[in-house]
Amino acid sequence: MPKTRKEKDSLGTIAVPARAYYGAQTVRAVHNYPISGMRAHSVLIGAIGMVKRAAAETNKKLGLIDAHRADAISKAAQEGIDGKWDEQFLVDVFQAGAGVSFHMNANEVIANRANDLLGGKLGEYAPVHPNDHVNYGQSTNDVFPTAMRLGTLLALETLYPVLDSLARSFEKQAKEFDSILKSGRTHLQDAVPIRLGQEFAAYAVAIRKARANITQQAEGLRELGLGGSAVGTGINTHPRYRAEAIARLAKLSGQKLTAARDMRWAMQSNACMADISAALRTLALEIIRISNDLRLLASGPNTGLAEIVLPSLQPGSSIMPGKINPVMAELAAMVCFQVIGNDTAVAYAVQAGQLELNVMMPTMAYNVLQSITILANMLRQFDGYCIAGINANRARCQQYAESTVSLATALNPYIGYAKAAEIVKESVASGRTIVELAREQHLLSEKEIAEILDPKRMTEPQLPLKAARKRDARSPRRKN
Repeated sequence: MPKTRKEKDSLGTIAVPARAYYGAQTVRAVHNYPISGMRAHSVLIGAIGMVKRAAAETNKKLGLIDAHRADAISKAAQEGIDGKWDEQFLVDVFQAGAGVSFHMNANEVIANRANDLLGGKLGEYAPVHPNDHVNYGQSTNDVFPTAMRLGTLLALETLYPVLDSLARSFEKQAKEFDSILKSGRTHLQDAVPIRLGQEFAAYAVAIRKARANITQQAEGLRELGLGGSAVGTGINTHPRYRAEAIARLAKLSGQKLTAARDMRWAMQSNACMADISAALRTLALEIIRISNDLRLLASGPNTGLAEIVLPSLQPGSSIMPGKINPVMAELAAMVCFQVIGNDTAVAYAVQAGQLELNVMMPTMAYNVLQSITILANMLRQFDGYCIAGINANRARCQQYAESTVSLATALNPYIGYAKAAEIVKESVASGRTIVELAREQHLLSEKEIAEILDPKRMTEPQLPLKAARKRDARSPRRKN
């Protein structure tokens, strides 16, 4: 059997591997764009397969494509949805504008596979042609943005459960660490006491809020311009095609999808991709902040804060024996740096549209899908191999809670800010604790010291004791 077959397109004849389901335009794109070696994300391939199946079934229903062609296209597209032909998508993620090369790669694979199912020969495109049948009533300009939006929605379904699990892990640690007192820190200096569990509870809130923001911004992806054809006017489409195709696509994907009110707007603007990318960036910023906190809290073991102990996952040095590094927290930050960079690329691409089309969509699709993928994969590891295994150093936390000079803050209502500041200075100079100095200078009674300078009391809103006593004095006593 010959290794290649000859295919002809509008530019002439070109050799294509004999058993390939892709065709001439794919081969030209592979030759033209040997840029990164990276190919389309599998979720984008599945999404465009859904678009092609929905289009074929709609065109069949409307009597625009005969049943035997439409059914073969639908079956071939479903195989693409199932991932059967991912290896046939060869076009680099950096390619011609608007995603024409990727789109034609899909059209060729589906057409050749449909002909294969109907007993035809690869490369002859009979009875099914990639443009005339697989792409009937469609254009790259409405198909690619539809696939990009749908692919993003589908990819997000893999991120949501990871975020939910991570938030639950932080909430579990918050409960476990709720009784552990420690010193708070502002400006990286001693601050008033806080409970370790309170810090972890705040991390859980940050993750849940970031998740809610992503969910909210994803709503914009559901408004599709499929049916707009080349410039949003719907040229070469049946009047009912738009609504029918999007309804079928919604059913196929399991996603809530709607037709854009203005197809021109849907083709010109990709602001929804900027919105979802920005939401992913916000999540990344929060993860960086939290990972930095964990690295600080775990610093040591003997010369750092050492308030928590992270799981030991691997030796940390090629020269220092026994050294263990916070590898998952480091990984988390590096992945998030990449997400922030991806967002910058998306932002530049989104603003780069002209007139009826933004041709920079391939870079939007690649960067957003990569961000979702690496965030989901990293956070799954971060959760299971780091957060879930954190232990608290209770003794060290208690030591810091008792020795923070900001315990003096609790004295403000009783001795005033200025006097409290003097005690802080003396504590720093002498090395004696705030409690010791308050006792030594007879500023408070022993009972008041025990109550006012109780670090746990300072981790929740409380009335000053004097105010509380006045309130109690005004309150009528209950009769027995």
